[in-house]
Amino acid sequence: MKISFLIQNAYGIGGTIRSTFNVAAALAARHDVEIVSVYRTQAAPRLTLHPKVRLVSLLDKRPDVSGNIAEDPLLDQPTALIPPVEAKGAQFNALTDRTLADHLARTDADVVVATRPGLVIYLAEYGQSRYLRIGQEHRIYGTHEANIRAAQDAAIPRLDAHTTVSEADAATHRAQFPGVKTKLIALPNGVPASDIEPSDGSAKLVVAAGRLIPVKQYHVLVDAWAKVAAQRPDWKLRIYGRGPEHAALRTRIDNLGMNEHITLMGAQSPIETEWAKGSIAAVTSREESFGMTIVEAMHCGVPVVATDCPHGPGEIIDDGKDGLLVPVGDPEGIAKGLLKLIEDDDLRRSMGRAAAVSAQRYAPEHIAARYERLIEELRGDEQPKPAPVPISLMLRRTAGKLVRPFRRSSTSNAVPVKSAIKDIVRKPLRPTASTRVDAAGNIVVLLARKGLTGEKLTLTLTRRGEDDKVSIPLTAPADATAPYTAVLTPHELSLAEGRWDLHVVRADDNARRRVASTFAEGRGLLGREPHPGTPFTWAIPYPTVDGNLSLRAWRRTAHAEARTLRTEPASFTVEGTLHGTTFAPDAKPHVTAAPRGETTAQPFTIEATATGENQFSFTVPYDQVHKARAEADNPVWDLSLRLAPGTPLVRIGRIIGDIVDRNKTDIYPTTAGVRPYFTMASNLAINTPPKK
Repeated sequence: MKISFLIQNAYGIGGTIRSTFNVAAALAARHDVEIVSVYRTQAAPRLTLHPKVRLVSLLDKRPDVSGNIAEDPLLDQPTALIPPVEAKGAQFNALTDRTLADHLARTDADVVVATRPGLVIYLAEYGQSRYLRIGQEHRIYGTHEANIRAAQDAAIPRLDAHTTVSEADAATHRAQFPGVKTKLIALPNGVPASDIEPSDGSAKLVVAAGRLIPVKQYHVLVDAWAKVAAQRPDWKLRIYGRGPEHAALRTRIDNLGMNEHITLMGAQSPIETEWAKGSIAAVTSREESFGMTIVEAMHCGVPVVATDCPHGPGEIIDDGKDGLLVPVGDPEGIAKGLLKLIEDDDLRRSMGRAAAVSAQRYAPEHIAARYERLIEELRGDEQPKPAPVPISLMLRRTAGKLVRPFRRSSTSNAVPVKSAIKDIVRKPLRPTASTRVDAAGNIVVLLARKGLTGEKLTLTLTRRGEDDKVSIPLTAPADATAPYTAVLTPHELSLAEGRWDLHVVRADDNARRRVASTFAEGRGLLGREPHPGTPFTWAIPYPTVDGNLSLRAWRRTAHAEARTLRTEPASFTVEGTLHGTTFAPDAKPHVTAAPRGETTAQPFTIEATATGENQFSFTVPYDQVHKARAEADNPVWDLSLRLAPGTPLVRIGRIIGDIVDRNKTDIYPTTAGVRPYFTMASNLAINTPPKK
């Protein structure tokens, strides 16, 4: 059976895209499955698509591709079918009207599934009775704009089935459409378990993730966290995602003085590595049609504190067993729920274990089986079909089947050795890897067997922009299904400061390929301290924007870690830890602020306090910064610590932990015309932004 999913743009990372990819992959174990994307916006999907699922694009929007639709006059003509709000949000127009009509007239699919309101409307209008027509609702019935709701209401009775992601919303739909022949049924999103190491519940970290939009009510979470931080300042909150509410959240955090307690992390994909770093997940939406993030967190062994909003959380979370349900829009109630799990280690860990078990009911193979049963009912099939093969089992069945056996010649019993070597060398080299940080602080690189062929494989680390290179031989493990493994010990490898790109080199033909990143797990870096002694070293694995695996390394004779930074009306204060050296008992350290580049700004110094062998603090008055500014335009000062007169400067920064680019996450407000910030190298600096 051929099943076709119709999606607006398969090249993003939204929840509808993720759920479609997940269920399509599970169905592909038994069926011919395709995803038809109305638009194509980049070379490859940002999410991983199972190789058995075919991706077809109807309209190419890439500006650098010949034959794109940029000059098509129909782009500027309005759609005759889709309501204006939906048309604007999904970029539906006269061209998509024509394109979807053509596609739905000629498709050879047995089942077509439309994944958003506009596509449901297209399917009802242009779909054919020779195939099953199934619509999906990924929101809640009453939340659509009025014209969209009316158009979709007119479309639903013309479909064979329409699905919702919660039982409550399915009941609402059935009440709205009494007597229609269209089957109205709940089919939750499929959310696969991850191969990453689950949370152990020990990190003092709460994680939230999703689009920064009003319905998610992150401002309520920020207010709740102010109450949590007052009682447990040792715990931190991270919020992952991007969206229109970012600036307002940034201002709210600044105004509450929560900069050291709440971090806006930006978008992250895959998100599973970040869930596993946390010990608790937080969801504060005023409505959730389903709640993919809830299930994702639960799969990672993280209990969720979620608002009991319509409709998803209450159907996913077993309150008090695998998570907590708290009042909607109530910072006090949300804080109370978070503190309950923060204060009770045993409860938090037991709920995390229960959450991982509960999440299994949303495995894509289970949801795929429900789709099959729906299709069987619609077609009148009487013979039950076996459930789809779990994705994990599919992967295990293909693991290790990387090099085909040599074929026997018609004139010889065996292929000559030289020909055999050429056959190996011709095989593609497409390395992919995950990383983990082990108990000793080593970075373990796990290279998948798939994509590695030939003999004498070497993992190389090359410093970006430099000739520095480190090579580590790779040996295939005895177990034919196990990955190749390389263990990186930063303080022993002597990696110079910078960014290191990972490649696999094959000696047979000197093929050299970048290592693609599956997961870059940094959970083991949380709470970890640097290797003692000098030099100070630190390294963080991370995926690049292109999806490759790289390593950010620091190596310094000594380093002053800015653990906390507090901005106040007249000054800011830094407290930190010294690494690679210590203060003398009678030390009189000071901080040097050196102006950067050609400027008339003056250097200045600030007294620092040594509060132990390796602890320090200092306060920078804003008026002293303005005095040093003179007439310079927007000067920048770099801050360093001098342990005693005549000793070398020690750069101050924030490096320790799992965050690669502190300049993007650890943000502080401009107060009295002065802003402390971390540079691209994670060093501490001061600037004086121009007055607006």
